[in-house]
Amino acid sequence: MLPFAPFVLSVVEGRATGDAVAFWVYLLQCADGRYCAGNTDALEPRIAQYQAGKGCAYTARRLPVKLVWSEAFGSRYEALSAERQIKGWSRAKKEALIADDWARVSELAVARAARPSTSLRTNGVFVASQTKPVRPEPLEGRAPDETPAP
Repeated sequence: MLPFAPFVLSVVEGRATGDAVAFWVYLLQCADGRYCAGNTDALEPRIAQYQAGKGCAYTARRLPVKLVWSEAFGSRYEALSAERQIKGWSRAKKEALIADDWARVSELAVARAARPSTSLRTNGVFVASQTKPVRPEPLEGRAPDETPAP
């Protein structure tokens, strides 16, 4: 089951055919790989604004941007609610949404403390040679248990 109730219509240039208007929530991927979420009632013109560097200061510094996900909603309120929800999500959860992997979205919805770690340090994939020593090696001429005088 989807976390939102999407408004599905036949859409041309961001607006629904007929009298109803579709309100869009979207995710952009910036040139540096970061994601930016937003909402609009005219998707294609809004994306063109971003590409021209006039969307917002955040994306203007990270051009070019690419639309990676969008969903139509029946009201501006629903779209704004969905956008705010998505903005609070982790990168992993946003990527699951982009991949349309609702099982993963649900898994990532569980509190971090209650689910297995996705950290490379704890899931067995981390290579020990990539770590820095926690305690420096002892200096020459000094026993390992001696501490230097302040």
